[in-house]
Amino acid sequence: QLQASGGGLVQPGGSLRLSCAASRFALDYYTIGWFRQVPGKEREGIACILSSASSTYYADSVKGRFTISRDNRKNTVYLQMNSLKPEDTAVYYCATCGVAKSIYPTGYWGQGTQVTVSS
Repeated sequence: QLQASGGGLVQPGGSLRLSCAASRFALDYYTIGWFRQVPGKEREGIACILSSASSTYYADSVKGRFTISRDNRKNTVYLQMNSLKPEDTAVYYCATCGVAKSIYPTGYWGQGTQVTVSS
């Protein structure tokens, strides 16, 4: 399955890097994305990267601040988050993804990691 890690408490303007690791299957065949959810709000797809890493996609809410990348040798996908804002506070998940008008999940999910942006 997929396991997200790297969350924590950070001050506004700070940075975090999340990791998504897979067990039992190779990530390099899959398009992988990051999603986040705040209690009481809809889940938001924020970033997606093709299996070849040739293309990446971002939600407008994070474009220019977050960067998705992958290292298929390490079977891991990353989300570098810079210039964090309090509204980025959420539980972050990784999952297989697709892209249409927005980024959507396509099946495999992992356990999330909490990101809290607060002074």
